[in-house]
Amino acid sequence: QLQASGGGLVQTGSSLRLSCAASGRTNTFYGMGWFRQGPGKEREFVGFRNWSGSNMYYADSVKGRYTISRDSTKNTVYLQMNSLKPEDTAVYFCAAKSIGSDPIYSSATGYEYWGQGTELTVSS
Repeated sequence: QLQASGGGLVQTGSSLRLSCAASGRTNTFYGMGWFRQGPGKEREFVGFRNWSGSNMYYADSVKGRYTISRDSTKNTVYLQMNSLKPEDTAVYFCAAKSIGSDPIYSSATGYEYWGQGTELTVSS
């Protein structure tokens, strides 16, 4: 139900936008989160946006550089990443949280649907 795309190899300081296309029971979604897992690291929270856009949260490591947006006509959520750093290198996952689910947006366990991941490599 979630298809992530847009990853690639970029240089430090570049920008890139990831996409997450949602299908199926999107009317049950409360919001979308982005997570990432770097080489040899655990999966970590990147950001969250509820479906209406009234609430957005970001990890301190990406705050001010990353922005989550949504195109309601395409049921697609985007992760705009600016001023990329080598430490941003990771596989990025989008995940959907259902209405009534665990309200803790930063925990991966509270998300019912996951995309397959798209890989970002930032070269120095």
